[in-house]
Amino acid sequence: MQESGAAGGGTRELVSPHDWRARIESRLANTRPRHAMEDWLTPGLSLQESRAMNAYFPTAPIPAAVLVPLIEREDELTVLLTQRASQLKNHAGQISFPGGRIEPKDAGPSEAALREAHEEIGLEARFISVVGYLADHILLTGFRVTPVVGFVRPGFELLLARGEVQDTFEVPLSHVFEPANHLARRRRFGEMPGELQVWDIEYDGHIIWGATAGMLLNLYRLCVTEDVATIRDLAGLRDE
Repeated sequence: MQESGAAGGGTRELVSPHDWRARIESRLANTRPRHAMEDWLTPGLSLQESRAMNAYFPTAPIPAAVLVPLIEREDELTVLLTQRASQLKNHAGQISFPGGRIEPKDAGPSEAALREAHEEIGLEARFISVVGYLADHILLTGFRVTPVVGFVRPGFELLLARGEVQDTFEVPLSHVFEPANHLARRRRFGEMPGELQVWDIEYDGHIIWGATAGMLLNLYRLCVTEDVATIRDLAGLRDE
């Protein structure tokens, strides 16, 4: 199976959907958070494209972390997403991963992501196995976000914090990783001149866009590429 697509760029051999778990594990094994400014990614963009935007990055972004929860359903992996409450100050109503600011009490991004997932949707850490990290993503709204990727064992029960989360839903990872589902859009970012091409993902009436779509597409690119430099750019730091 081959992919020649919008978000991927070029032609690559795709991995069988049943092998995504193994591919994610191999790409993120032994990674740790990557915080240096020269390594920040703009969601959905390559490192080279992101570096071209660094003049517009916030000067003192707030450290944050999100959990990218991949649920191990019987037939395939799914991605658990939240719809944020409409009254929130930041990103109201958007489709998001559970997550938030890294607090002083948190030992690091992983602990923050697990804590936020429990506080926001009641997902208990005992069901989650953290596999590794994507490189930090910078949001022009003022946050530097570390995506923490984890496999989630079924059997959990969710309890939503209604002041923060309106709803949750699952998307098959095979749908997220299908290039035909990556819809090109052009949007403005902050004070940047002109527009950039970005990608949305639609599923069952939901539009996944912005930082969430960008992080999912960077996870996809990490899984399908064989280029060593691209793997290094997209994943967290790895001890050689």
